[in-house]
Amino acid sequence: MNKIGIIGAMELEVEQLKNQMSVTEIVKKASLDFYTGTLNDADVVVVRSGVGKVNAALCVQILADVFHVTHIINTGVAGSLNPALDIGDILVSTDALHHDMDATIFGYRPGEVPQMGLREFQADPDMAAIAVRSCQEANPDIHVRTGRVVSGDQFVSSKELKQHLIEEFGGDCVEMEGASIAHGAYLNSIPFVIIRAISDKADDSAEMDYPTFERAAAKHSANLVAHMITQLT
Repeated sequence: MNKIGIIGAMELEVEQLKNQMSVTEIVKKASLDFYTGTLNDADVVVVRSGVGKVNAALCVQILADVFHVTHIINTGVAGSLNPALDIGDILVSTDALHHDMDATIFGYRPGEVPQMGLREFQADPDMAAIAVRSCQEANPDIHVRTGRVVSGDQFVSSKELKQHLIEEFGGDCVEMEGASIAHGAYLNSIPFVIIRAISDKADDSAEMDYPTFERAAAKHSANLVAHMITQLT
């Protein structure tokens, strides 16, 4: 039977899902609270990872080792790198990569993790297709598209860095956890998808836009996830 791990970096990104769950147990591991139970009749484990790539990777390994999840969904918000993605839109990942990994001095491509033989971690295409369809049904007024998530341990709020992420990595959105979740899921052979609602433009306006649109963006992501998991069981 499928068990779906759902990770959000901040409480705002998972509180709606936890409120809708029938919680059977809260398990504490690595100072994190893992909410186990059912959501829309699907077996789920919901966790707030905290911000950043290390926190996110820890969550994935615990979901694999302790809860034996069969799928992983990462939900949350991101800054747009693609002019076709406006604030309030949703991006579903095709793949993800680390924009702050740099071993180029040894001949690796920017973003490539040494000795892994790949730079991009591919999302599960079936999960991505279900996510897009679920968004269209759960958030009919919200524009959804697929694309690349780029991640690093920094909040991107400058035009210069934004342009670099577009030119060097072909990113569609930028945030701080997705690539680590993708990386961990890949190493554990767990299918995954990243869902990101756009909260800001990842430029000089980001600090102003983010607080304003964060809550609405997180709500749309949660609506999508709650709808989506019914099709993964």
